[in-house]
Amino acid sequence: MADQHAFIAAAIQQSCGADREANLAHSAGLIESAADQGAQLVVLQELHTGPYFCQEEATDVFDRAESIPGPTTRFLGELAAELGVVIVGSVFEKRMAGVHHNTAVVLDSDGSLAGCYRKMHIPDDPGFYEKFYFTPGDASADAFRPIQTSLGRLGVLVCWDQWYPEAARLMALAGAEVLIYPTAIGWDPEDDTDEQARQLDAWITVQRGHAIANNLPVIAPNRHGFEEAPDGSGHGIQFWGNSFICGGQGELLARSSVEGDDILLATIDPDRTDALRRIWPYLRDRRVDAYDHLTRRVRD
Repeated sequence: MADQHAFIAAAIQQSCGADREANLAHSAGLIESAADQGAQLVVLQELHTGPYFCQEEATDVFDRAESIPGPTTRFLGELAAELGVVIVGSVFEKRMAGVHHNTAVVLDSDGSLAGCYRKMHIPDDPGFYEKFYFTPGDASADAFRPIQTSLGRLGVLVCWDQWYPEAARLMALAGAEVLIYPTAIGWDPEDDTDEQARQLDAWITVQRGHAIANNLPVIAPNRHGFEEAPDGSGHGIQFWGNSFICGGQGELLARSSVEGDDILLATIDPDRTDALRRIWPYLRDRRVDAYDHLTRRVRD
């Protein structure tokens, strides 16, 4: 018999258009379908209320930002309460004039706002000009802290955070029972097929590595579809989908394809982490006395 602490998680993969309300309605339909299939935790992708606007730097885009609590958290909170599920969503947050964040929000099964996580690692690459829009989350004692919900402690991080083992490890040390990475990542259409394959493989492999190194399951939903550059140059991003859920030994429990909306379902059993850590005791054997240089930018 399955452990009563186990629950069914869903990762939602979808494309996003320019109409915010249509995107939310589409997400709601996928969440409802996931709940009908038994999901108790539903994770949406990064910045799911609209197109990925960070392909350019434009000041009028800040008009899209909203407060927390605000319209998106109210919408998702009502849906969470109606369906009795925990929902992880994403908000372009306006914290105050001139301070904006890329923020994951967690709505508990009673509709309450259980907590939020402000993206800590902010990229600035061609097509991903996030530093123009987002202030990193505060580096305080609350950084990389899991969010307590009715299902357990969720280690919520966001996209670019997924490349940093430090973020995953700190979440694990703070008691996270699952690592969650809402994502918006894709290819430059000018990349050749071999380079695209290398990038996708790296993205999946690094997150499976976090699962293995911390004995924790990972949920990583990503958007799909081509989004043209706002300047009409013909360039853009082909978001590569491939959302997945893996277990605490990196084993793939569910994986989507490149294209198409999808609902991935998998059973998450936090108690399995205890069993894994008894035979793979990475945390026991850490040499914390020898890691001081990790707090430096470069080791001299």
